[in-house]
Amino acid sequence: MPFRLKAPALHWQILIALVIAVLYGIYLPGHVDYISWMGTVFLRALQMIIIPLVISSIISGVTNIGNAENLGRLGMKTIIYYISTSTIAILTGLAFVNLVKPGIGADLNLTQDAELGVAQHTFKDTLIHIIPDNIFSSMTQNGELLSVIFFALLFGFFITQVPSKPKEMLTDFFNAVFEVMMKVTLFIIRFTPLGIFGLVAEKIAQQDDLAALVQSLGSYMLVVIAGLVVHSMFTLPLIVRLVGRINPLKHFNAVKTALLTAFSTSSSNATLPLTIQSVEENDGVSNKISSFTLPLGATINMDGTALYECVAVMFIAQAYGFELNFGQQVIVVITSILASIGAAGVPMAGLVMITIILSAVGLPLEGVGLILAVDRILDMFRTTVNVWSDSCGAVVIAKSEGERLKV
Repeated sequence: MPFRLKAPALHWQILIALVIAVLYGIYLPGHVDYISWMGTVFLRALQMIIIPLVISSIISGVTNIGNAENLGRLGMKTIIYYISTSTIAILTGLAFVNLVKPGIGADLNLTQDAELGVAQHTFKDTLIHIIPDNIFSSMTQNGELLSVIFFALLFGFFITQVPSKPKEMLTDFFNAVFEVMMKVTLFIIRFTPLGIFGLVAEKIAQQDDLAALVQSLGSYMLVVIAGLVVHSMFTLPLIVRLVGRINPLKHFNAVKTALLTAFSTSSSNATLPLTIQSVEENDGVSNKISSFTLPLGATINMDGTALYECVAVMFIAQAYGFELNFGQQVIVVITSILASIGAAGVPMAGLVMITIILSAVGLPLEGVGLILAVDRILDMFRTTVNVWSDSCGAVVIAKSEGERLKV
């Protein structure tokens, strides 16, 4: 029998690609153009499937939920989970930043011009834009995924309200579309290591002096990462264990490939197809739960982003010598929750939303330039926490609905 070398599991392929990409970016920065195109192609492929996958998965999920009572119960559980975990994440970050005070004595010469290419919306604007004036236009615009989700929820709900014949026909149609989209997704996911190799190598090569950068803003980075670690390794696993009665380690093993992809792409939207696949196939969550909670979570459940925004604003206040009182810190907490909901699931979107919080407490918007230099690095960590929280929510809610899971 001929010996065949078995390919390593996908998460090991991604880890190997990450290590090689870092080394390539450090030692061959002048040749990064030869491989950066792979990252661009990979991201474009993921973005290509996001809209049809979200629409088909949500409509399929809503129609399979059944009636309005079940949908309302599931929606209430999902929203309570999202708001609760985001609030805990923000309070964790607030505790760390008040304890360490990384902004005291910060080097203000590190400021850079912040070129923010994502539209800034107040919470009121976010609520208004949930309802699309043109659903086809929303499908083509970055940051309009919430509108698409709203339309899909509405469409799916009213499928359940029509007579049995069109109801069955439409339900079967969207179930079939979702099955096809998952096949397309799995095909694209095979190329994840190559895409991550191109993406990470390019980002590493763009840093002029990575060591000096980390040293200059080291305290700020450590506070953000420490807060994210506590939330992801203690708070969320406790919720999974105590509320969901699920083994957190087994759940982590089930979604580790999605988490590595989130870390590499810094986009919860781009990771969404892999998150859905991991939660359904490895955790055993049903499609009706995953297709409802995960697309919604990728858009509005941003634990890592909320924590980061709170710490960043407090850091900027400390760096400029502003002492925020208890009332102002409460405003920071509330605004961080609302801003994280409005943040798009794309790289560096959280940076844009910080300007809303700065305005709310009267801090200079130029302070964003203080943290711009290391934002891309921190974005990788906070996106991973965002996706981890979404996946934890999916299994906890599935368990609360009486589902028997594999973990």
